[in-house]
Amino acid sequence: MPQNVVRHEGLHLYADQPRDEIGRKLSDAVLRLRRAEQVQAGLAVRASELSAIDLTALRYLVQGHRDGRDLGPKDLIVMLATSSATVTNVVERLASKGYVERVQHPSDRRAHYLVPTPEAVTRVDEAFAAHHRAIVTVIDELDPERAAVAADVIDLIARALDDVAARSGG
Repeated sequence: MPQNVVRHEGLHLYADQPRDEIGRKLSDAVLRLRRAEQVQAGLAVRASELSAIDLTALRYLVQGHRDGRDLGPKDLIVMLATSSATVTNVVERLASKGYVERVQHPSDRRAHYLVPTPEAVTRVDEAFAAHHRAIVTVIDELDPERAAVAADVIDLIARALDDVAARSGG
């Protein structure tokens, strides 16, 4: 019974429903996507054999590394929106598992960068591979017009949600 509530929670808005049937269909699709993303996040955590915060930190470090950015513990504090004590524990766990190496900052001997190891990159890629492959497969099968409309709608919704977050200080 409790799982039924959890499975169906995403089907309900806490505001008025869209005014017409096609709007309700779109709203339902967005809510199903949100729930599917939550399920996929859980699957990625299980596949990675890391905690959710450790996987998130590692994912950020891998992405930063791919973007050519040097990231340190202070960057993780901001990205994870957490405390320095939590980040210290996360980094310790990741380093002890061989997923992160500390590299000395070239000009500040008190600072260091966190560099993901090749094993970390593989771990992150494998944790998210099926999820990302499913998304890319659907996108690649859309004709350009449908893809453009979908991109526009998703962008509009994301901007509206970003505005809500900005107004509430998030």
